Amino acid sequence: RWVRPITRILCTFDGEVVPFEIEGIKSDCYTEGHRVMGRGPFKVRRFDDYEDVIKNKGRVILDREERKETILTEAKQLCAAQNLELVDDIGLLEEVAGLAEFPVVIIGDMDKSFLDLPPEVIKLSMRTHQKYFAVGDPSKGEGQLAPKFIVVANLDAADGGEKIAAGNRRVLSARLNDARFFWDNDRKTKLQDRFAKLDSIVFHEKLGSVGDKARRVMALAKELAPKVGADPAQAERAAELAKCDLVSDMVGEFAELEGVMGRYYATLQGEPQAIADAVRDHYKPKGPSDEVPSNPVSIAVALADKLDTLFGFWAIDEKPTGSKDPFALRRAALGVIRILLHNNVRLRFFDDWSTQPWAVLQHAVQFRGYSDATREAIEGLAATEARKNPPTAEQIEDASFAMRRPMLDLLAFFADRLKVHLREQGARHDLIDAVFALGEDDLVLIVKRVEALGEFLATEDGKNLLAGYKRAANILAIEEKKDGKSYSGQGKAMAGDPAEVDALVAALGKAAPEATAALEKEDFGGAMRALSKLRGPVDAFFDKVTVNADDAAIRANRLNILSQIRDALNAVADFSKIEG
Repeated sequence: RWVRPITRILCTFDGEVVPFEIEGIKSDCYTEGHRVMGRGPFKVRRFDDYEDVIKNKGRVILDREERKETILTEAKQLCAAQNLELVDDIGLLEEVAGLAEFPVVIIGDMDKSFLDLPPEVIKLSMRTHQKYFAVGDPSKGEGQLAPKFIVVANLDAADGGEKIAAGNRRVLSARLNDARFFWDNDRKTKLQDRFAKLDSIVFHEKLGSVGDKARRVMALAKELAPKVGADPAQAERAAELAKCDLVSDMVGEFAELEGVMGRYYATLQGEPQAIADAVRDHYKPKGPSDEVPSNPVSIAVALADKLDTLFGFWAIDEKPTGSKDPFALRRAALGVIRILLHNNVRLRFFDDWSTQPWAVLQHAVQFRGYSDATREAIEGLAATEARKNPPTAEQIEDASFAMRRPMLDLLAFFADRLKVHLREQGARHDLIDAVFALGEDDLVLIVKRVEALGEFLATEDGKNLLAGYKRAANILAIEEKKDGKSYSGQGKAMAGDPAEVDALVAALGKAAPEATAALEKEDFGGAMRALSKLRGPVDAFFDKVTVNADDAAIRANRLNILSQIRDALNAVADFSKIEG
């Protein structure tokens, strides 16, 4: 019934055997250890006995963490004895710790001639096929390997592991000979000559082939390049080559090397370093701890690749639902966010149509999930641009309307991802909501607003002004509903008004323009400081003044003053969405 059949059942409670039988095997107080080094059986009554017996007589280390520590410590010691370094691999350590009951670490040699292969290829061949750890040689420079490997045996061999090392060397040589064949064969074909094969790989039924995607990314990368300080021609070239290693022999064998091999092949065929790096880096960041591209060409291509994916899947209405995200769209959105924030890139996703990347629209019609009306609008707009004529207002309106809904929905998705990202860094989700409510899509500005808002609301002035805002907003909501109209006029000081009204009107007249001027300069801290001057006048107003005065004109004026408080604060963020 089982691949590893039951040979013995140990079951005791309080020192006594708990009797039962499974498949003809009766429970007892005996256990067995390592099949070679400590078979047993050994008598056990309690767990304390079991732990001691199974390790010292049975030669089995029960504690997984102890096995991991044993492997790591012994491997590092063996490497250090030869002035070498173990190449850290946490995932492999976790795996190997589960394969050996009593791990014995052995260092082996490999043929030095294999060191002409890329280090990533050697490490992956060792890791994937043989579960070996690679060994680094710091004397040759960072990332360079030594002709050694670390293997973890489940046996304390009498010869110190020499035969085990020799056998594993032969197996590794066979694997690396295969890799060398792929390496030599791939270098015979230039990357761009592989591009046509991308048309045979389906990216998505409604979004075309990988070749279709690559063409869209080329166009978008070229358009984005000036916004991120990259050369448009280099960005376009890097995007052209970026996916070509997918049809190479090496990536066919080791999918994890996508981009990595492309960089090697691009370098070997004489591409500029910025282009070669972008071929590798356009997939980054692949996870929350992965490094973020910082080369301008890499930024342009990485953004283009991820934005094309997001725009495409939103256009065909295939978005993440619940825990399901088969196309890793959450990761793509987080990647865009991290790239923009890390590099302080000022990018608005939804600029006016007059500055949209028209070339991308020409490819957008390949998104077969669009409705006919949407496709017609986009095709008309793209065709007009192709003739170098400015699009008509009607064409812009049609295309804008067709694209607006999925794009706004995508912006909301970015807001959710940004919330997750900033929340992990300690920011409040309600502040992000408050800033996104302004319709801002420049993520760098959004974060700056959120940071300034958080700092302001942490002060006493901020807390009290928020309370004053909520009081003003609540009064306005009630009175506007009662009166059937919105108050948005300019409040003023009226004859007979209490001094607190005059003081608030004067404070608003000074603080609101100062805050507006600061916002125009993107000085969000300055805007907050300007608004903080309202704290005292607002508190005094609510303490001393009755808003709903008997005189209708006075009442309307005071409601207009409250609307000015609301508008002044809402220019920074939608304070109605802030908790507190």
